[in-house]
Amino acid sequence: MSGKSALVLGATGGIGGEVARTLAARGWRVRALHRRTQTPADAGLDWIPGDAMSADDVLRAAEGASLIVHAVNPPGYRRWGELVLPMLENSIAAARQIRARILLPGTVYNYGPDALPLPDEASPQNPLTAKGKIRARMEARLRQAAVAGEAQALIVRAGDYFGPRAGNNWFSQVLVKSGRRPASITNPGRPGIGHQWAYLPDVAETMARLAEAEDLQEFETFHMEGQWDHDGTQIIEAIRAAVGDPALSVRALPWWAVRLAAPFVPFCREVAEVEYLWRQPVRLGNARLVARLGGEPRTPLNQAVEETLIGLGCLDGF
Repeated sequence: MSGKSALVLGATGGIGGEVARTLAARGWRVRALHRRTQTPADAGLDWIPGDAMSADDVLRAAEGASLIVHAVNPPGYRRWGELVLPMLENSIAAARQIRARILLPGTVYNYGPDALPLPDEASPQNPLTAKGKIRARMEARLRQAAVAGEAQALIVRAGDYFGPRAGNNWFSQVLVKSGRRPASITNPGRPGIGHQWAYLPDVAETMARLAEAEDLQEFETFHMEGQWDHDGTQIIEAIRAAVGDPALSVRALPWWAVRLAAPFVPFCREVAEVEYLWRQPVRLGNARLVARLGGEPRTPLNQAVEETLIGLGCLDGF
């Protein structure tokens, strides 16, 4: 591969797919590793059969790339504790061999209450959740790899993802339900508490611009501001506007029921663990990002929500 070239791990997922398509649209040659026996339909990508859990597969697919986008999760989001860090080691090993940079999508789950409400790129990472602890270990390992000269690393952190192809997230699984016109909105937050959202096409564009920067250090972390909903009502009003129903009802997420089921239902246990991120404002600042790029890509909230609802099949026929 020549020129700007990238390998994307997790290209069939929300953030991985969005980054892969964005890079391709910006002139990158993009390889996408996938486990499926049938090649996905995304045009402009060179689909390579293989498994991110195989070091040989990752190295073979990465040959000639200058960027490895590590946006992959274990199949079905299961066995995180066993598989996530070994998969990252495969990316680091490949990056070391071909002298590439690893791009990792960051999350707010890395932060515990001690870093809130305004965590910056240097804030301590003392997460409360099991997956948050793994994410913090991933970032620590990338920093270690960069210091040791094994691989360059770039981390871009944003709020809760939403978008027309964003996959599983709070917007499509809680606020509304994919595939149906909203009959109501479920709000996980408290009235008056701000929340940070990130429109996936904006996140991908930001990542692509940073990946193209020529003056990045061996290890870099940037925070996006994204869509800051200062009181938790703006996202609701944007959904109402897109649906065309200013009186669309809003109900609170029954956190008591989630906590009650947590000991018995793994999904509820994971949701209950992150309740603290909805009980207080958590706002990432983008000053460092703006200083580097001169601005942050940001789609107007109403447009972003409408495009998301269309992509989720919530506005079909209306």
